[in-house]
Amino acid sequence: GVRILLLRACLALLALPIYLLSFVGLWEPFCRKVFFPFILEKIGAIHDRKSKKHKQELFRNLPDFRGPSGELRLLEIGTGSGSNFQFYPPGCKVTCTDINPSFQEGLSKNMKKNQHLHYERFLVAAGEDLSQVPSGSVDAVVCTLVLCSVHSVSSTLREVLRVLRPGGAFYFLEHVAAEHSSWRYFWQQVCYPTWKLVFAGCCLTRELWKNLEEAKFSELKIQHISVAMPCMPIEPHIVGYGVK
Repeated sequence: GVRILLLRACLALLALPIYLLSFVGLWEPFCRKVFFPFILEKIGAIHDRKSKKHKQELFRNLPDFRGPSGELRLLEIGTGSGSNFQFYPPGCKVTCTDINPSFQEGLSKNMKKNQHLHYERFLVAAGEDLSQVPSGSVDAVVCTLVLCSVHSVSSTLREVLRVLRPGGAFYFLEHVAAEHSSWRYFWQQVCYPTWKLVFAGCCLTRELWKNLEEAKFSELKIQHISVAMPCMPIEPHIVGYGVK
């Protein structure tokens, strides 16, 4: 415990300018508009390369969840710049949501690249409040690297289940807490406060598989995997899908 606190203090000293900016209220708007979209694009590019085969495998059965009309209506929570578009089947109708509208540039770039999809609309919305989306109106919901930073995981999963039609599926790929006895978990605890501040509320130690197991999915497939991210405390991941 003491070692963790000491190392946290050292890390906070290194990040002192950010803590000061946060204290005077300047960091949050700068982070949201400039820093986070920029850094996420860089880290996202590495993560996309490392997780590509996992995503290909994950989204392979998306077409199985087409609605009775033969269409696949998909809602993505926390779309960011749209790095998942390449994995969606042709003709899929996509509604994008993000709490942060500052990803627009990367998003338009990825939309142009992926013209096999129909883009329905972009909503500025938090995962916990998808009230702009009618209940039972989508066949699939996708959420990758988002549940780490929502305010309430259980409220987000309740909204996911509300907007899904019966028999629809929720797809996820998320970084999670490491094994408690591991060095990796030790470093996750050390980095936690500074990481959360720097990366717009991202929590390193969430045990998201527990939230998913507690949600009311009729069927749930979860796999624990490792996505090697150099020098970053986000290697342990879970991937899978749940059926309403």
